[in-house]
Amino acid sequence: MAMFVAVISAFGYVIGEIYGGSGAGVPFMVMAVLFSGLTSISSYYFSDKVVLSIAGAKKIERENAPQIYGILENLCIGAGLKKIPDLYLINDSAPNAFATGRDPEHAVVAVTSGIIDKLDKREIEGVLAHELSHVKNYDIRLMMIVAVLVGTVTLTANFLLRGGLGHGNRKSGAGIFLLIGLIMAIFSPIIAELIKLAASRNREYLADASAALLTRDPEGLASALVKISSDNEPLEVANEATAHLYIANPLKKGQNADWFANLFNTHPPVEERINRLRSM
Repeated sequence: MAMFVAVISAFGYVIGEIYGGSGAGVPFMVMAVLFSGLTSISSYYFSDKVVLSIAGAKKIERENAPQIYGILENLCIGAGLKKIPDLYLINDSAPNAFATGRDPEHAVVAVTSGIIDKLDKREIEGVLAHELSHVKNYDIRLMMIVAVLVGTVTLTANFLLRGGLGHGNRKSGAGIFLLIGLIMAIFSPIIAELIKLAASRNREYLADASAALLTRDPEGLASALVKISSDNEPLEVANEATAHLYIANPLKKGQNADWFANLFNTHPPVEERINRLRSM
C-alpha cells in the first residue's frame, strides 16, 4: 500500500511539472494523495454494496437456508467471530463463493446456488471456512483498498497517455518530465496490477491454511476445490474487476503452470492449493 501511495504521489508530481511548470509538482502531488485518500475512504464504506450489486446477490434469511446458516454459525464460534456475517445467494449454477465488507462486524459471505446444489456438507463447510478466514484475516479490507489504489493508478496513467503528455507546458523545460510521464504511464498500471494479483494469490494460500486449521479437515476444502475447478461453467455475473474476490477463478481461464503466466492470474494454481491442503 505504501508503494501505491508513492506511485500516485509521483504521478501527481510529474503531472504538476508537465502542466504547471517548474515548482508546480508538489501541489499537484498533494492533490493526488488527497484524491487517492478520498477514493479509498469511499471504497471503504461502499465497495461491498457495489460488489454485491454486480454479482446480483440477494440476502437470504435463516429459515430459507437453515443448513448453511447452521454451518456458518458453528464456524463463527470456532473462529471466535462475534457476529455471523450476512449470507447472500447468487442465483447461478456455477459453484463459487466470496466474502466482502470492511471488517468482521460488517462482513458478508456470498455463495452461488451451485455451491449448495453441487457440494456436500463437508465441502460446503470447507468453502465457508475459507471465506470466514478471509474475514478474520482482514483480507476483505486489504484487497478492497488495493483494488481501489490500482484503479487510481490506472486512471491517472490513462489521463497522462490521453491528455497530459500531449498538452503539457513545453515552454517550462518539462521535456524530461514528459519522458518520465510516458514511462510511468505505460509501466505503472502493469506493475500495480501485478502487485494486486500477487497479494490476492498470497491471501488465498493463507485463507486455505486458516480454513484447514479451523475445520481440522483440509480434505473437505481440497475436495470442494476439485469440484469447483472441474466445473466448466463460467460464472456469468463475474468480471475482471471482481474475479479476485472469489474462492476460485470464476472466469474459468486456464491456469498455466508457467511461472510467467501465473503472474497474471488472480488465484494460485488450483493443483498447488489442493496439494498443499492434502499435505497437511
